[in-house]
Amino acid sequence: MSPSNSTSAPPVTAANRVAAAERLSTAAYTRTPCAPVRDLIGSDDVEAAYAVQERIVADRVAGGATVVGRKIGLTSPAVQKQLGVDQPDFGVLFDDMRCQEVGPIPLSRLLQPKVEAEIAFVLGRDLVDGPLDDAQIRAAVDYAVAALEIVDSRIAGWDITFGDTVADNGSSGLFVLGADRRTLDSFDPVAAQMQMFIDDTEVSTGTGTACLGDPLRALAWLARTAREFGQPLLAGQVILSGALGPMAVIGTTGTVRADITGLGSVTATFTQE
Repeated sequence: MSPSNSTSAPPVTAANRVAAAERLSTAAYTRTPCAPVRDLIGSDDVEAAYAVQERIVADRVAGGATVVGRKIGLTSPAVQKQLGVDQPDFGVLFDDMRCQEVGPIPLSRLLQPKVEAEIAFVLGRDLVDGPLDDAQIRAAVDYAVAALEIVDSRIAGWDITFGDTVADNGSSGLFVLGADRRTLDSFDPVAAQMQMFIDDTEVSTGTGTACLGDPLRALAWLARTAREFGQPLLAGQVILSGALGPMAVIGTTGTVRADITGLGSVTATFTQE
């Protein structure tokens, strides 16, 4: 896929893309937030931003990481308006990003974490060929589970534009999947109601309609976009379909729980060690 720039700015050089990737990778490695990368790739150059992301992903895979799925971001119209974009974005999920409900998550693994409740789809079929219409998308889903995405930014103060967050792998961090699996025959994602708590305090509520109007619509968008990029979705992959409500800052230790009607609960416990 070769998305066109949304401004008349000159093309971003290969050296700038390399420099942007190195800045973000260094921030991740040193656990030290960095300056935004829009000085190198622009704020809204879609092609340049995804090229930086692809370079970071390739370096991680070369280092032994395994791609296990994708995450969709910017599914909320309000957030799209805030960043001046009219489309979602996506990032890549790696095997070492998945955390178990039963195990604590050390805050030292993260820089500036925030958490959001989502519906995750696990694919039972490839989405490589065909029209990628509603029927094909539904048939490709093996099951859905409640999920927590712990988003994080390598960029200091979350000072991001569309280009910054895309380059930074969609501001991805970690994720946790719930244990209660439901097929689409027994669960309607668009009708889901969500409540999220940090310890005993409610911090977010939302519905399935908050995610591009329907989480399956978000999945369809990703399936088409990933195929255009030459990296189609495959059976077995986990797809985080986007937030069902506002994200919440994780400022200290505690337990996050999200309840999603039809999918049960998912929890994540954050500790200092």
